[in-house]
Amino acid sequence: MDNSRLKKRSLSQEDLFNLSELFKLMKPRVMSLVIFTCAVGLLTAPNLVSTKDAIIGILLVSLGAGAAGALNMWYESDLDALMSRTCLRPIPTGKVNRNQALIFGITLSIVSVVALDYFTNRISATILLTTILFYVFVYTIWLKRRTPQNIVIGGAAGAFPPVIGWTIATGSISIEPLAFFLIIFFWTPSHFWSLSLYKSDDYKKAKIPMLPLTNGIESTKINIFIYSLMMIPVIVFPFTINFVGLTFLIPALILTFYYNFLCYELLKFKKSKFNPKVAKAIFGYSILYLFLIFVLFLIDKIV
Repeated sequence: MDNSRLKKRSLSQEDLFNLSELFKLMKPRVMSLVIFTCAVGLLTAPNLVSTKDAIIGILLVSLGAGAAGALNMWYESDLDALMSRTCLRPIPTGKVNRNQALIFGITLSIVSVVALDYFTNRISATILLTTILFYVFVYTIWLKRRTPQNIVIGGAAGAFPPVIGWTIATGSISIEPLAFFLIIFFWTPSHFWSLSLYKSDDYKKAKIPMLPLTNGIESTKINIFIYSLMMIPVIVFPFTINFVGLTFLIPALILTFYYNFLCYELLKFKKSKFNPKVAKAIFGYSILYLFLIFVLFLIDKIV
């Protein structure tokens, strides 16, 4: 009797361990960003949505993002094993095999899209499906191993969640959610290229054509600075279409100018004096920057 109980408990612990590893396939950090930006898109929309419908919609979009993450890890498991940043992921460590990841990713994709169509509307489900397919086939399979522009084009996938949040609430597309899309789209290159500067050895091992490896450090720094400057008109855009007021615009511009300053400081360093810690600081600030910009959307809506 005691042995049976011990066996049941150990099986339960093993199941929990497997679920934990499957959850890691979904890239929880990326999912947290998806949850937040999707929620902002939903909450700033003009239509009121019940708490229950909002939670269901956001969770299903998060599942879709997790599905894309799992399929990304399935396809890139050989690259992940070579990079210090990703070598401890479930597939390289042998805790999940590639077939399990593939089945898990496909299942989550189908469930999230079908359920979103059922619980919300067809347009939201269509955009979610497009996001998953774009991330897996366009970014992961086609672009990432072929061109240093992988991040620029692939950034579109990460820019869709707040648009989906908006369509969950409204059932339609308008010019306002374009502001969310443009902010994330133009933010992505400087964010990831700063990461690639201080993790260039990782990308070199995996033979991923990131900009520092194909075009050099100086070119990467110039591109980071240019994309940081492009955030200025992108931040002003929602104000010009009367989507936000000065409550958003003034602090958002201050945050953006400081981002420009950090990227300029990086640009000033000559190749011989390049310090990866500066690039790491930009990467860290870029995450905080995007978070605060979306918080400002919520504050402006409340005001």
